[in-house]
Amino acid sequence: MKKIVLTSLLLVAFSITSQAQFFKLGLKAGVNYANQNGTAITVNSTNYKTEAISNYHIGLLAEVKLGERFSLQPEVLYSTQGAKYDAVGVANDFTNDIGYISIPVMAKINLNNTFSLDFGPQASFLMSKKKDVSINDQKNLDFGAGGGLTIHITKGLFLQGRYVVGLTDISPEAKVKNSVLQVSAGLMF
Repeated sequence: MKKIVLTSLLLVAFSITSQAQFFKLGLKAGVNYANQNGTAITVNSTNYKTEAISNYHIGLLAEVKLGERFSLQPEVLYSTQGAKYDAVGVANDFTNDIGYISIPVMAKINLNNTFSLDFGPQASFLMSKKKDVSINDQKNLDFGAGGGLTIHITKGLFLQGRYVVGLTDISPEAKVKNSVLQVSAGLMF
């Protein structure tokens, strides 16, 4: 039995090392420029205008090559988003600062060895929210679609720009959607 397990482990290790050019792991971190948009943002009978806020994101990613010019890039990120809410005609301003575990799955089209176009869906799970926010009933799940550009500086180092637009309302009360512009730097191993 031990010989079968040892042989299996050796075969898996050999398979992973021989396929290393098709599968890479990496880290990335960067800045978020986030906002929350809606047609009529009303919270607790007060009308608001939103302003974008700067935050951060950090996480892990993988790249799975599916061809010469095409690959998939699943990611797991901790992403802080939100907006500053300015009350119209009232002094009830607040900042909606929220943290998500975001799972984007980007399709990558490699234009050449330096540039790739990235696009795909993203699911985000609410992890934290600032305590002084008066938005009740905030949903725990947010879906979005993202698109962007990656610049490969070296084989391992890259810069990335991405825009993610929310497809679902984050709260039935406020009727707003997340939007975030992300600029990242990362390292593939």
